[in-house]
Amino acid sequence: MRRNRLWLGIGMTVLLAGCHRGMVAPPPPPEPKLPSETKAQKAQSAADVHTRLAQHYIDIGNLQGALEKVKIAVNDDPNYVPAQTVMAYIYERISDMPNAEIHYRRAVELQPGKGDTNNNLGQFLCNDGKVQESLPYFTKAVADPFYQTPDVALTNQGVCQLKLNDRVSAEASFRQAVQRNADNANALLQLTNVLYLNNDFFHASAFLQRLDTMGQASPDSLKLGYEIESHLGNTDAAQNYSKRLLSQFPDSEQAQALNQTARP
Repeated sequence: MRRNRLWLGIGMTVLLAGCHRGMVAPPPPPEPKLPSETKAQKAQSAADVHTRLAQHYIDIGNLQGALEKVKIAVNDDPNYVPAQTVMAYIYERISDMPNAEIHYRRAVELQPGKGDTNNNLGQFLCNDGKVQESLPYFTKAVADPFYQTPDVALTNQGVCQLKLNDRVSAEASFRQAVQRNADNANALLQLTNVLYLNNDFFHASAFLQRLDTMGQASPDSLKLGYEIESHLGNTDAAQNYSKRLLSQFPDSEQAQALNQTARP
């Protein structure tokens, strides 16, 4: 019995060893072929690289270098919206308004429903004195469901409406901006200002206090706080704003104006 068992064990070992030697490894799967870039994709990639370089030059204050790079980007791909926008911005910075407008408008032509392109053109037109013409572009910007900062467009719209002395519409725009983004400091400041202009000092003070808690005091906000609290008869609060303005921003126009007012 022992011999039979031993023989059986050896036989199984040989059989398994034989099976192992007879196995052939399958060949490795072929590497997937990546689709090659089209001519249009290559052009856009090149435009993107040069646009990023232009933005870098802007960041370090080299507008001439930035303009040279973004011109290459536009030449690489005239339909690349970021390149058109950066070029428009550079021309605006160097006060070449006709060329700036051309490229802001080109960006909108390429992406007519995009929030940021419409907001950029609207803000440019408003700053360039074409206030009435600017307003529809803010409306288009806010209408873009994928626009991430509609509160910015609403704030810009309100500023332009104030230039037209339309305080009612401006207040509505600023309130909508604050509703969209309660942390929009500029919207809060602008809303405070229009309430002050409408002699609604109580609500103006409340919104300014909201802004103050955000720790984003500016010469404009502190001077406005002084004026609002003075109208409300809150002498201590007014003096507090005055001291902060003079200590934090002593060389500002607002501080100089306050000094002139305080003189006998």
